[in-house]
Amino acid sequence: MTALVAALVAPVAGVLLYVSLHNRPRTMKLIDTIVFVALPLLVAGQILPQVWSERQITPLLAVIAGVGILYLIEKISHRLARHTDDLAILLGVASMALHALLEGGALMPATASTPFAFAVILHRVAIGLLIWWLIEPRHGVAAAAGGVGAILAATVIGFGAGTEILPDGHAALELYQAFVAGSLLHVVFHQGRRDHAHHTHRTHRE
Repeated sequence: MTALVAALVAPVAGVLLYVSLHNRPRTMKLIDTIVFVALPLLVAGQILPQVWSERQITPLLAVIAGVGILYLIEKISHRLARHTDDLAILLGVASMALHALLEGGALMPATASTPFAFAVILHRVAIGLLIWWLIEPRHGVAAAAGGVGAILAATVIGFGAGTEILPDGHAALELYQAFVAGSLLHVVFHQGRRDHAHHTHRTHRE
């Protein structure tokens, strides 16, 4: 139960970290830098182990496809650019919630080791911060809170379901998450940079 509570507190801690730092002009660039570093690390932590252990390059190709497809759509039509970014964010939060669901099942005392629980808690701080960073400047506090709430709810549901919810084979799920991870990389480094540059400029004017 302690691991579950910590896993629920961690995303909220990420949000509080964002709020406490991002409202101060001197630390606004720092929090942006944290996101630019944290997301690639999260993607690498998700993709590289299976690429290495299974000797398969398809997850890496799925990440590249996630980046490339959004890039091509934006080149074809600038009007679709914002909608594709919003879709990518929605899919990204859904993917994170699905991942949280599976993690919740793995946090059962009988299956969760201390190193695993610590790793879950650590990366969930980054997830909470990332969700708020992506959604709040674009859609407001309520939408961002809904995104973080989805992670918390999925974790509780997964924990309640236990290990029964963990899939035996999940190659398709891994490819889907890799594709979504690639699309989020595009959003963060392309549109996300623009959103926060505008937010920074507006804050300095105020």
